[in-house]
Amino acid sequence: MQTNVLYEKIGRVALLTLNRPEKLNALDYATNDRLLSLLDEVEADDEIGAVILTGAGERAFSAGGDIHEFTQSIRRGTEEAVREFCRRGQRMTARFEAFPKPVIAAVNGIAFGGGCEITESAHLAIASDTAIFAKPEINIGIPPTFGGTQRLPRLAGRKRALELLLTGDTFGPERAYELGLVNKVVPGEELLPAAFDLAERILRHSPLAAARIITAVTRGINATIAEGLLIEREQFARMCPTADVLEGLDAWIARRTPTYLGR
Repeated sequence: MQTNVLYEKIGRVALLTLNRPEKLNALDYATNDRLLSLLDEVEADDEIGAVILTGAGERAFSAGGDIHEFTQSIRRGTEEAVREFCRRGQRMTARFEAFPKPVIAAVNGIAFGGGCEITESAHLAIASDTAIFAKPEINIGIPPTFGGTQRLPRLAGRKRALELLLTGDTFGPERAYELGLVNKVVPGEELLPAAFDLAERILRHSPLAAARIITAVTRGINATIAEGLLIEREQFARMCPTADVLEGLDAWIARRTPTYLGR
């Protein structure tokens, strides 16, 4: 039986692979739920310090929500459609966005709809030079439902986001880079190596500090500057009593490489 999300532990990195290539890795409900379950497992594993998410096959990262499935939810009525489709997808992207370990999207092909929204919610993203993006929900008469109306304007700016949301036009990886949707564009064969390289550059540091940075940015990005500075102080205060802080300071003073234990 095919597993709709593959999980491989490679050193300190959890590699999650959307595994419905025959459906362009569309996000059916089972895939969404398995992603949430795997993220719970990864969070509880102290040996894992970062997550890389990619898609199986050569064509797609994810083509978005499974239209055949959520059409049935819509036919059953608004309440079921919101509960089964919209809330489920929003929980998934919110989980990626607030996940305490860095999440890197390795976008290897089509990233439409929900696939684009996962990319928006991931902390970092690298795209293949063959990746293609779109916000095509308007083509089937709905707005984005996994956070795309909220995150893309925050990344790209209101007018540039609205152009993509209102036209449904596709755009390539260089445009995605220009919009701030991805951090880097690389040749396809270099995609996963580049994602693992980025993960390793992060994993040199304290996992506790990484978690505090993610929390400060995620919580503070929509706050006033005064509220954001309070959030920043709170995250600093949480780090002060940890062994990792003393290790980092002692290593700097002694001009040696720190060894962080995550406590």
